[in-house]
Amino acid sequence: MTLLIKNGQIVTAQQQYAADILIEGETIAMIGENLIAPEGIETIDAAGHYVFPGFIDPHVHVHLPFMGTFAKDTHATASQAALIGGTTTFIEMLAPAGSDELRDGWNTWTGMAKNSSACDYTFHIGVTRWDGETEQTLRELVADGMTSFKVFLAYKGAFGIEDSALFNTLTLAKELGVVVTAHCENAELVSQLQAKLLAEGKTGSGWHEPSRPEQVEADGTAHFATFLEMTGAEGYVVHLSNAKALKAALDARKRGVNIHIESVIPHFLLDKTFAERPGVEGAKYVMSPPLRDKLNQAALWQALKDGEIDTVATDHCPFDVAQKHMGDNNFTLIPNGIPAIEDRVNLLYTYGVSRGGLSLNRFVDAASTRAAQIFGLYPKKGAIEVGSDADLVIYDPQYRGTISAATSHVNNDYSGFEGFEIDGRPRVVTVRGQVAVRDGQFVGEPGRGQLLRRSPRPAPRQKVPG
Repeated sequence: MTLLIKNGQIVTAQQQYAADILIEGETIAMIGENLIAPEGIETIDAAGHYVFPGFIDPHVHVHLPFMGTFAKDTHATASQAALIGGTTTFIEMLAPAGSDELRDGWNTWTGMAKNSSACDYTFHIGVTRWDGETEQTLRELVADGMTSFKVFLAYKGAFGIEDSALFNTLTLAKELGVVVTAHCENAELVSQLQAKLLAEGKTGSGWHEPSRPEQVEADGTAHFATFLEMTGAEGYVVHLSNAKALKAALDARKRGVNIHIESVIPHFLLDKTFAERPGVEGAKYVMSPPLRDKLNQAALWQALKDGEIDTVATDHCPFDVAQKHMGDNNFTLIPNGIPAIEDRVNLLYTYGVSRGGLSLNRFVDAASTRAAQIFGLYPKKGAIEVGSDADLVIYDPQYRGTISAATSHVNNDYSGFEGFEIDGRPRVVTVRGQVAVRDGQFVGEPGRGQLLRRSPRPAPRQKVPG
């Protein structure tokens, strides 16, 4: 497991330069020009290619019991698809139902991932209820390196929590130096709007977005920000989808609230007309927050370029066509989610960098480095530095292709991005020094992924890359 990468164009969140990289064991040993490989080790010629730090998806669902069914991926299929797409680390949402014990959830999720994931992984710990046992378990998990929580201000009766639990969770997070990620919607408004629409006979997938409109997400975002302000905790809004919610988060940030913003690749490229398609074709695109009016996309892209949106994730959550049919007569029964873990990096590069004016540095920052910094993985991950893990993506910007379910590696039978062109793809992907992907095929060691422990660390606002 010693490797030399020569003649590549190294791109990080702050720099771009030509250099070689020598890997020894699992880490980067040397960066410089005209490095000479020790005899007998593999040399990869990266001429004409970018060399990026391994990408990090900070928001995925692999194992997820939801709406009476389960997401289709396994940790084997999701991780291998992630690697083919250039993602070398993911952070999974560990979210047991409110009726379940958190420690049991921890044992379930970690048991499924161990010896199954091909890439490295860690967890956001879902807080779906609050009592003395929950608090004790959270303290133990933080001591064991799980330094981010997840709360849902939606999904009443399943994952969602009341304000008292939100306050207690944030208070504990402030004490322990933990980041709290939040799904921000007003749960009561969603519940009332859903009931109203169904009573009016509006049952198709196109009514999902009107049942949780932009104002509902903006209100949830402002609500979360207020609780952060009152407790002094550090927060992270997941899958922000529209300009109104963006303004709520940025207004809080101007007041000094320590709040980070994530959006996800579907909201940059898909709009609500996809979910308005008839029958199951529309159900394929039901997610929460919903796909929005296309007018929101310009605001998201600009905020991403400006560094106001910190990270681009996926909220990867694959349900197949048969599962989507569960909501044929009631949009509230459609399992929420879309597969995206394999396609995020290529789509962001194509429609952000290649065709959209997003800088290479901001691309790396948003898809890798900022997540590593916020969630306590940097500079082990998200960096190309001596001593960093040798998670590297040798990226071919000359590749041209088209996304299709027929060539996808996730465990699902449709793609939400069917027919989308891509302008580049990873040629070689390494995880801790081992080649895991060559030319779109997984060639690594299944189950080699490690559970990453982290230390609590504050993530102040960073200078925006050029």
